[in-house]
Order: sequence, then structure tokens, then C-alpha cells
Amino acid sequence: MKAQTIPTIKDIKELKGKRVILRLDFNVPIKNGKIVEAMRIDRTIPTIEYLRKKKARIIILSHIGKDAMSSLKPIVRYLGQTMPVGFVPDFKSEQARAVVDGLPEGGVVVFENLRADDREEKNDPAFAKYLASFGDIYVDDAFAATHRAHASIVGIPKYLPSYVGFLIADELKHLALALKPKHPFLFILGGAKFETKMPLMKKFLKIANQVFVGGVLANDFFHDAGFEVGKSFVDKYDFKLTPLLKKGKIILPSDVVVKNGEGKKTTIKHIDELAVGDSIVDVGPQTIKDLRPILKKAKLVVWNGPLGYYEGGFDKGTTMLLNAIMETRATSIIGGGDTAVIALKLGVEKKLSFVSTGGGATLDYLVDGKLPGIDAILKNKKRK
Repeated sequence: MKAQTIPTIKDIKELKGKRVILRLDFNVPIKNGKIVEAMRIDRTIPTIEYLRKKKARIIILSHIGKDAMSSLKPIVRYLGQTMPVGFVPDFKSEQARAVVDGLPEGGVVVFENLRADDREEKNDPAFAKYLASFGDIYVDDAFAATHRAHASIVGIPKYLPSYVGFLIADELKHLALALKPKHPFLFILGGAKFETKMPLMKKFLKIANQVFVGGVLANDFFHDAGFEVGKSFVDKYDFKLTPLLKKGKIILPSDVVVKNGEGKKTTIKHIDELAVGDSIVDVGPQTIKDLRPILKKAKLVVWNGPLGYYEGGFDKGTTMLLNAIMETRATSIIGGGDTAVIALKLGVEKKLSFVSTGGGATLDYLVDGKLPGIDAILKNKKRK
């Protein structure tokens, strides 16, 4: 799939007065009613402003949280700081229709959490048709949700001319660099859940020059190779990992940060020095030092997944590696999820080439270059 073949909002010939259903991903962390991190919202603002400038009437759809009780009200308040925006608490009411009918050119309204209706996740055709009835044109800019075959993602394009916004176009443009990479190319894979990461591992062992493995995934390799990993977290999996090492491309940590007992005290140990009571919580400084010559030569670095137990405060290894990458001339792509959260927390996202807003969507796209939401736009017949 070539990113330039995706029809974008710039391909829409007439927007003035048109009702545009804009699917965004506002599923951001909220604590005590306040937004903790707003990258996904901020990255959609150029699309919203473009549509406003073209005098479209904009109906924003999104989901938030994992249940019907979560609300988009905090996001509406956040958007309201920079633009006038309305809110419909019940998109199944007559009020919703009245609000949309009364939207002025350049006006914006946000419908409440789509997951308040269980037909969204079931990709119910009748629900998709109902949502489509509010608009003349559909624009998808919810990259982080494009791997979901939900009604608002893959259903609405069956009923309306459909396009993508600037965020999705930008995501596809940058992530495509990993599918046809410049060399030397270093792929970095961390985090956990080897079952979901295995397709990535197999793919990039074929196209990357080297693959550095950290996080729980590295523990899995050590455990499979017979090293003592103590009480370290290890994924449950049904495949052998050690044969992958024979390809000669995989780099594992040489030293690790370990915790023993309930306290916060840690020590740095070589991987063959662990005791039964040790828990690996991060990569060690020598590991990062060993990676620096590889990073210096690399033309492309793609990274998904933190190197340590960052939820517990062990993000030093990830931080050191981020700093090491920023010191190079390599094109650097951070594959969303937890790694992106750390980059944002450190305020270094602008010093990297690209930080993806996706989590699962980024992983799925990197595996085979396809996503249900993107396919739905490409197959759209109403636009022809």
C-alpha cells in the first residue's frame, strides 16, 4: 500500500456547507476529570481547523475508555479552549439531529462516547447507517483505532464518500519508511506479550540489519536459553526462541537492573549473575553503551515497546536509549504505545523524527502494511 494513494481531505472538491463526519481517536488518559496526556487530540487539530476553514459543518465521533460509562466531556472542554465546540450527550436522541441541522458553516459538535452503544464494537450495519445519516462526507483521522473493525471505522464508509485526515496520512507516510527501509536499519522491540510481538520479530528479522530486544521479551529469550531469571516476569508462549538467535541479527541486553525483595533498592548485574530472588526491571548502562556504535551507523531506527518495567518507575534504560538515538543522524520512528508515552513525558518527541499515535494499529500496520479502517477507505465506492 502506498500512502499517496490514500484519498485525503485535500482531495474533496467542495466542503463549504457539507456535513462532515470526522472520526477521531480521543481515547486519552483522564484522571480526576482532567486530561493526563493530549497528544492524540493535539495531532488532530490541523484536520479540524482545515475543515473549519473550508466552512464544513463538523460532527466529531470518538470513543473513550473501555465501557459505556466513560465520557468525552473533558475532551470537549479541552477543545473548547481553542475553538467553539458543541456537545451532544445522547447521539440517539432527536436533539442530536436538531443540533447537526443547526450547525453553522465552520461549526463543530462532538457526540458522546460511541461505546455507549454496544453496536459500535459489533460493527452493526444498521448502527453504521444511522451514524452515516448525519453526514454528507466521512473523514477518518482516528489512526489509533484503524485496526478495529467497528461500525464507525469500517461501516460508515459503505454509505458515504470517504477520506482520511492529515494525521492518518502522516502516520502512513512515516511508518512506510519501516517497510522499505534505508540501511543500516536497527529495529528495537521491547515491552511484553511475545504472542502479539512475534509477527513483528519474524518480519523485521528479514528486513532489518539488527534487532535489539529488551523488556519482558528479553527475559523470554534468557529464560528459553536456560539463564537464571529469578522472579522476573516471563511471558507464557508455545514456541522456541533460541533458534532465532542463530540468525545472528538479534542483540540482547548484556547487563540488567535487578530488584531483590520488596524494597526499591536495585543493583546492576551481568545477565549470567542473577540469583533466584532477583527480578529484572530494566536494561543496564553497559547495554546502552554497546548500542551506541550501532546507532551511530544506522540510517533508520524503528522502536516499539519500553525496555523496562516503566509502570513501576523503571524507565531509565528507555530514557538513556532515547537520548542516545537523539544524538545520531538516523531517522527515528517511535511506534506508539508506552514508548511514545515515555517520549512525551520527557518532552523529547520533537527531537525524534516521528512518534506514532497508534498502539495496536501501529503494530498491525508494521506487520503487513494493512489496516481495516484504511482498507475501508480504499474500497469506498461512494467516492468514485
